Amino acid sequence: MTILISRKRPLAVMTLAAILLVCVVTLAAAQSSSQLTCPGKTTCRECIQTSNCRWCTQANFTKPRCHGHDIGYCPEEYTVDPSNEAITLIARELSKPTKVGGGGAGGGYEAEMSGSSHWSSSSSSHSSSSSSSSSSGHMSASGHNIVQIYPQRVQLKLRLNEVYRLGVKYSQAEDYPVDLYYLMDLSKSMEDDKEKLSSLGAQLAEEMQKITSNFRLGFGSFVDKVLMPYVSTVPKNLREPCPQCAAPYGYHNLMPLSVDTHRFTEEVERAAVSGNLDAPEGGFDAIMQAVVCREQIGWREMARRLLVFSTDAGFHYAGDGKLGGVITPNDGECHLDKTGRYTHSTIHDYPSISQINLKVKQNAINVIFAVTQNELSVYERLSKLVEGSSAAMLSNDSSNIVSLVRDEYNKISSSVEMKDNRTDSLIDVKYYSRCKGDGPLVQTSKCDGLKVGDIVNFEAHITLLKCPENPRDWNQILQIYPIGINESLTVDIEMLCSCPCELPGNPDYKEYAEECSGVGTYKCGICDCDEFHHGHKCECSATDIHTESGFAENCRQTNTSIECSGRGQCVCGVCDCDKRVNPEEIISGTFCECDNFSCDRNNGLLCSGPKQGVCSCGECVCAEGWTGAACDCKATNESCIPPSGGEICSGHGTCECGSCRCKITEEGRYSGRFCEKCPTCSGRCNEFKHCVQCQMYKTGPLADPDDCATNCTLFVPTGVKKVEIDEEKDDNKCTFFDEDDCRYEFSYNDSGEKIVVKAQEERECPPKVFMLGIVLAVIAAVVLIGLAVLLLWKLLTTIHDRREFARFEKERMMAKWDTGENPIYKQATTTFKNPTYAGK
Repeated sequence: MTILISRKRPLAVMTLAAILLVCVVTLAAAQSSSQLTCPGKTTCRECIQTSNCRWCTQANFTKPRCHGHDIGYCPEEYTVDPSNEAITLIARELSKPTKVGGGGAGGGYEAEMSGSSHWSSSSSSHSSSSSSSSSSGHMSASGHNIVQIYPQRVQLKLRLNEVYRLGVKYSQAEDYPVDLYYLMDLSKSMEDDKEKLSSLGAQLAEEMQKITSNFRLGFGSFVDKVLMPYVSTVPKNLREPCPQCAAPYGYHNLMPLSVDTHRFTEEVERAAVSGNLDAPEGGFDAIMQAVVCREQIGWREMARRLLVFSTDAGFHYAGDGKLGGVITPNDGECHLDKTGRYTHSTIHDYPSISQINLKVKQNAINVIFAVTQNELSVYERLSKLVEGSSAAMLSNDSSNIVSLVRDEYNKISSSVEMKDNRTDSLIDVKYYSRCKGDGPLVQTSKCDGLKVGDIVNFEAHITLLKCPENPRDWNQILQIYPIGINESLTVDIEMLCSCPCELPGNPDYKEYAEECSGVGTYKCGICDCDEFHHGHKCECSATDIHTESGFAENCRQTNTSIECSGRGQCVCGVCDCDKRVNPEEIISGTFCECDNFSCDRNNGLLCSGPKQGVCSCGECVCAEGWTGAACDCKATNESCIPPSGGEICSGHGTCECGSCRCKITEEGRYSGRFCEKCPTCSGRCNEFKHCVQCQMYKTGPLADPDDCATNCTLFVPTGVKKVEIDEEKDDNKCTFFDEDDCRYEFSYNDSGEKIVVKAQEERECPPKVFMLGIVLAVIAAVVLIGLAVLLLWKLLTTIHDRREFARFEKERMMAKWDTGENPIYKQATTTFKNPTYAGK
């Protein structure tokens, strides 16, 4: 294949190259991963449940049967490598509007019926290529043959952790049937709303018939459970809870779905309001019955179903029934009598939000919560918990109900959101689409701004994440559906969690096979022995105590070690070591304790390569002239002797692996390639330091430019951020502090004809200290602390004085002065009484 690349498109070329590079790297990573993980799988089932692994069923195969995608590893006719596979079972084409007469129906529809098609893929989307037949026919007015999702049924075989991309199309049909059921709160506070609705019934029907000619309308009302504390149970109030009010009730289906809009107006006018005690209403009971009673309400199979819920109050939910003594949970079933009344209002509790959501999903109904402004925020939060529902503000007298229903219907019909019925974590489904654009696929399950006839392509990425333990769960049904539409794509999923050769009837499945000594089942090239035998060919008997005794002990190197060192199988008392994918890597030894691939490496080479050593039983055996754990060190000391001769490492170090390791003495550490530099020798550092100062930092005794130019002619230092030396090149490092107490470093090499000096670009100077600022800060801190202490003392004394004064006032007010006479007081006069005086 020849690829022509235009010179005017360098960006496209770079993008293509990047994509190819990513693909190559990803493929290499997957191949490397499979080489590590695949050989450890001992059965075909375990093997194909591992990514990028294949199983070889060839008889007498000596290499590991589970392997990666290695070309020529196993003949293709013996390779088990299942891939994702899909078969289209039902594929009726999307409905297309066609002019059939000019009646009120507004036209008919065409649909094509495709036969089943078959395709297989591990990662790409399908393309139907097999034979197909088509037949077209006109749609009936009921909409039974209208198709809005394509395809309708697919059989899909999935392998673990392999993504299958399934294409799904959706198109909103023109003049699609609509069923609208108006569920109204008829408590006393909604009396004016009822009157307004009765006058707008005909207008509502007329507005909806502009959207679709196939429109039906129904009506129902609710109040609450006829129990205390929801409703007054006083006999008089049960008959007439409020002036000109009907008896309370739970829910009443007053008018099933019908095309008779005149009857809708009459039923709304005839319906009487009632009364209850508490603020929340029994709306959930009514929603549940209106949703699940499909025959009584009259919901059509192929129609967009709208349930308009109108109220000005909140709602009771599961658990509230206990207040009235109702403890039986709501069963989610239909309980309407012949007159359309809810018979289990006082028997069953209110349904929960999750129950409402479940039934709405199962029956594909869009709920529109038309509520007053006071309750709007509550129902907006509720709409997020009920699939396909929305909330809109209703005016106080419901005068805007027509525009509300029209606008909400347009919102619902102009968008599509794909959902599925997954309830566990076995299968993962992600949705991608371009919606109406032409850009790349983006992860989204919802597209907005659609019109009648627009076709939206979705791509469902379906992945099997886990194989169930029970094989009966390997076949499941996945439903993919657009919210609010009673159509779905049914995906019959078969999980590829086992190999065909593991099932009876396959040529590679033999019971009591000769290959297994007649006591095991031969499947997929290996033996599955019965409970009394083991071994590769079931040759070892567990019932023979003379030969079986001590088998396990014979395969252990010590009493505490595991059988065959965990790298083989104990067959009749002898270790059969595992085989590696790379035939050059061999596990050996009586107990499989040795190998020729786990030795130390140098520069990625095992034992530094075959010329320097070989790996034997986990340790490197070095060739002559080499030593070290990885055979990376020369066995001679010649490289540690100075060129001028003398002792090894100048007598100041030891030769290790061909390099000198210098000694550290009390004076310091020797340095240099041959440890020839003493720690106390300054060398030429003092000679060069003044020139480095003046040339690099414009400081020092030679800071004057003329003096610097006159005295510093041997070198010109090169500035570096950090001074580093190479002792093998005889570099010398110098460190000094100047008159500003700044530290600077430089290195020099004078071994050649020219002196090379590298100096630090910036000196390391200590930070400047602003002493005046520190003094002022300390003074300010002392003053502030003093003021704070004074204020605190003043505050505490004021509080204490006020408390004392308050206590004094309290004691003064409570004092009771004694108004009796003083016991020691004596009057100035004394009175005597004559006892003989008779009063005369």
